[in-house]
Amino acid sequence: MKLRLDYGTDGLEVEVPQTATVIEPAHTAALPDMHAALMDAVRRPDGTARLRELVRPGQRVGISVCDFTRPQPRRQMLEAIFEELTEVGADAFTIFVATGTHRANTAEELDQMLGAEIVSSYRVVNHVARDESTLRRAGTTGNGVEVLMNAEWLDCDFRITTGFVEPHFFAGFSGGPKMAAPGLAGLETVMTLHDAAHIGSPNATWGVTHGNPVHDDVREIARMTGVDFAIDVTLNRHKEVTAVFAGELFAEHAAACEVARRTAMRPVEAPFDVVLTTNSGFPLDQNLYQAVKGMSAAAKVVKTGGTIICAAECRDGIPDHGSYAEILASGSSPGELLSLINSPGYRVPDQWQVQIQAMVQERARVQVKAGMLSDEQLRAAHFEPVDDVTNAVEAALANAGRGATLCVLPQGPQTIPYLSG
Repeated sequence: MKLRLDYGTDGLEVEVPQTATVIEPAHTAALPDMHAALMDAVRRPDGTARLRELVRPGQRVGISVCDFTRPQPRRQMLEAIFEELTEVGADAFTIFVATGTHRANTAEELDQMLGAEIVSSYRVVNHVARDESTLRRAGTTGNGVEVLMNAEWLDCDFRITTGFVEPHFFAGFSGGPKMAAPGLAGLETVMTLHDAAHIGSPNATWGVTHGNPVHDDVREIARMTGVDFAIDVTLNRHKEVTAVFAGELFAEHAAACEVARRTAMRPVEAPFDVVLTTNSGFPLDQNLYQAVKGMSAAAKVVKTGGTIICAAECRDGIPDHGSYAEILASGSSPGELLSLINSPGYRVPDQWQVQIQAMVQERARVQVKAGMLSDEQLRAAHFEPVDDVTNAVEAALANAGRGATLCVLPQGPQTIPYLSG
C-alpha cells in the first residue's frame, strides 16, 4: 500500500506491504475558531483568576515562546494575551524565545514565528544559554540542580509561559514548565538536567512526568523561579490547534498532558522486526539532531536486534552548531559513545542527544533517509544511509526472515507506540 510520510514540507511517498501496522494519532479536528478558544481559555483559566485580573498596572510582563524548531502558533497565542491585556502598553512586554541550548533564531525566522508586526512592536529576546552575562543564579533544587536562568526573565514582575504539549522523548511531555527550564535556563543548569544519570533513568521517557528525574527537576525550577500564568495548546497532524489550556501552570499542563496522552500514545501487543518512522516533517525534521526523537519513538516497539528506518529531511544539516557532531566523532561505535558519556566527569553540551541515539542503536540497527545530508555525513554520525525508503523496508523485512513484522509511524513522534503487555 502507498503511504505518505511526514518529511520536510512536501512529504515522502512510499510503498509498504499490506500487512504493515500503521500507527497514527487519534484524528482530532482543528478548533473551528482558534482565536475564540484562546480568548475563552485566558478568560476562564484553570486554577487561577482571569489573566487581566492578575496583571497590575506598571508591571513588566515576560512571555516565553518556543523557538523555530517547534510548530507552536506563537503569533495567535501572543495576540490573545495582548487582547486580554489591552491596558498594558507594548513597552511593558518582553517576548523571550525559549531556545534552551539551541542557536538563536534569525530575524527572518522571528518574522515567520511571530509576525513582522509583533517583531516591530514588541521587544523580543533570543535566550542564549551560553552567555553568562545574561544569566543569574536563582538557587538550588532539592536534588542539587544549580539553577541559572535568564536574568531579564527573572526581573519581570509577571511571567507567562506559552507552548504546545506533545509526548517528549525524555521529559515526558513538552510545554508547560519546560518553557521556563530548560527553555530559559543557563547551559550549566541544562547540562545537569540532561546529564547521563537523568537521561539514563528508565523513567526519563515518553509520557512520564512524575517520577521522571528530568521532569521532576523541571517542575521544581518553574516553581522556584515563578510562573504566574501559562497557556498551552495541543496540535493535530496538520499543526492545527485542537485544544487550548490556560491558567495555573501545573493545573493547565496536567490537563493538556492528559489530552495529548489520549490522542498521541498508542498501545501495541508485541514488538516489530522493522519500524519505519519520521521526525514529523518540517520544522521538527530540520536537522539530524532533532531526528533522534523519531528514532526514539520507534525504539519503544522495535525488537532487540531489529531495524529502524528513519526519514528526516535535515535541511539544517547535522547541524553545524552545537556539539552533537563533535561528540559523535569522538567514538567509533554507539557502545563506545555510551561508555564515554557515562564516564566520571564527562560534561559536554548535546551529550543527551548522543546518549539517547546510542541507546537506540544498542537496541536496533538504524538506517536514515535524509535528502539534505550526504552518505558520508550519515556514516560519520554512525547511521546507515538509505536512498529509497521503499527498497530499504523491503530489504529489512527480507533480512528479518519469513513472517517478519513491520510498524510504520508516518508522523514520527507525534504518535508514540508502547508495549501494552
